[in-house]
Amino acid sequence: MSEELEPLSVEATGETVGEAKWAALRELERSQPGLDKSTVVFQVVSEGERGLLGVGYEPARVMATASRVLAERRDSPRAADESDLAAESRELVERVVAAIGLDCRVEVVEGDEQIVVTCEGGDLGMLIGRHGQTIDAVQYLANSIAWRRFEDTRKEIVVDAAGYRARRRELLESIAVRSAERAVSDGESVDLEPMTAVERKVVHQRLQDYDGVETSSEGTEPNRYVVVHPA
Repeated sequence: MSEELEPLSVEATGETVGEAKWAALRELERSQPGLDKSTVVFQVVSEGERGLLGVGYEPARVMATASRVLAERRDSPRAADESDLAAESRELVERVVAAIGLDCRVEVVEGDEQIVVTCEGGDLGMLIGRHGQTIDAVQYLANSIAWRRFEDTRKEIVVDAAGYRARRRELLESIAVRSAERAVSDGESVDLEPMTAVERKVVHQRLQDYDGVETSSEGTEPNRYVVVHPA
């Protein structure tokens, strides 16, 4: 069962009551990721004063209160035919999302060479992270465990959330092709933005059979990047 905690309240200011409410809501979301906005109650402390020629200005002040619920950890039951590696990967991801404070469903699909662990439900932005840095770190950890503990049965572990992998792959492949076209037309190398190892692999794979270009990774982590060279 979910456990209800003490209400969370914050006070915020803004030039208008609307701006103060928005600032308060953002502060609540920082304090409680995955906040249900429908539970937020606003109290206008002061509507503020604009003042004359900047004299006597007072910002609008708002108090926002939200009920807090400690989300129940929804561990999915282990399927009868689920391998030890798949079960370990599922448990790892479930522990991570619970620690972050997210309430989502974790599903596992196991193939001959790959295990895909997918998170669905709610706002998963915190799990994905900026440019996928957080979810890539979770995926790296899962693969490290597979490499060390399941040497004889290890498979590639892919951790996904709300279709992020497909969307990001599509974007990276589009960037790769545009960069290759530019390298060929200009006859000069094109440096891409810094990427994770997972993302660099997508670019290398997309361009490995592209006529007229070669790719390499340069720089040092965490700012390592792909360079597209005219062949």
